[in-house]
Amino acid sequence: MSHSDMQSFIDGREKARNYFCNKFEKDVPNRSSAVEKEKILSALIKIKASVKNCEGVYVLDAKGTQITDTYTAYKREKAEGEDRSDKSYYYRAIRDTRCNLTDPYPSPTGGLLVTISKPLYSQDNNLEYIACLDMPLEEVVRISHLDKTEIFFKYFFKFSYSIFAFALIAVSLLLFVEGTQSFFSNEITPDNFKIKYVFEATILITLALAIFDLSKTLIEEEVLGWVKHSELSGPHKTMVKFLGSIIIALSIEALMLVFKFAITDPNQLVFAMYIIAGVAFLLVGLSIYIKFTTESAHK
Repeated sequence: MSHSDMQSFIDGREKARNYFCNKFEKDVPNRSSAVEKEKILSALIKIKASVKNCEGVYVLDAKGTQITDTYTAYKREKAEGEDRSDKSYYYRAIRDTRCNLTDPYPSPTGGLLVTISKPLYSQDNNLEYIACLDMPLEEVVRISHLDKTEIFFKYFFKFSYSIFAFALIAVSLLLFVEGTQSFFSNEITPDNFKIKYVFEATILITLALAIFDLSKTLIEEEVLGWVKHSELSGPHKTMVKFLGSIIIALSIEALMLVFKFAITDPNQLVFAMYIIAGVAFLLVGLSIYIKFTTESAHK
């Protein structure tokens, strides 16, 4: 296989994953009373008939043992009882707890294969089976082929994210420099310790850290494509990190306000409590957001 074919697979991998996983989501029973070997196999055979050049479908149990024969395009191959626990399509599905797409690997009949696998759970959320579908790499590349419009927007968005990320880095550096300089310009020392100046410097440095962390995430995930294994996808993970940075910044500011008002004007402590209540509200909202996005990724 040529280098261009492999690059096409890498570029369109997420599109191919979505294509096949949508078929699994539509036809294969999950988290219901219908999660039974026979019904899963019947659904896989239906998917096999709907896609071109499928090389086989089969079902594994929770330990990675194949519990059905392999149903290829033209025949039924005896494979029940084979141990597949060392295969990437098994342990990736277990690890990521979602529908997955393997890297290309050699096919026993020649060429390269890609396996789509999805963990299937009972109504009690216990892992029961792994549904598997083998596809030739050439067919996956064809399905995942990006047209000119998709390619244009792919690089347009990557370029745009780069500009915004580096602009944010510049802003964070300016905030950091300004916050650091305030220690010297206001002559903050143990003998000249004024809470107002410390408060202002801390706010600037905290904001610089939050903005820098956000820009780092944008560069890693949107520009470089360094997707770390997580139950949250890229956009959701960026949102969580952004909200997390805001929560940390507000928490620090609320703490400093408590100290400041406790010393200077206790009657103003109620305003610090408003910020603390806002932080608590954000934490609850973030927890709900993570819960629903994680449950969505598991389906």
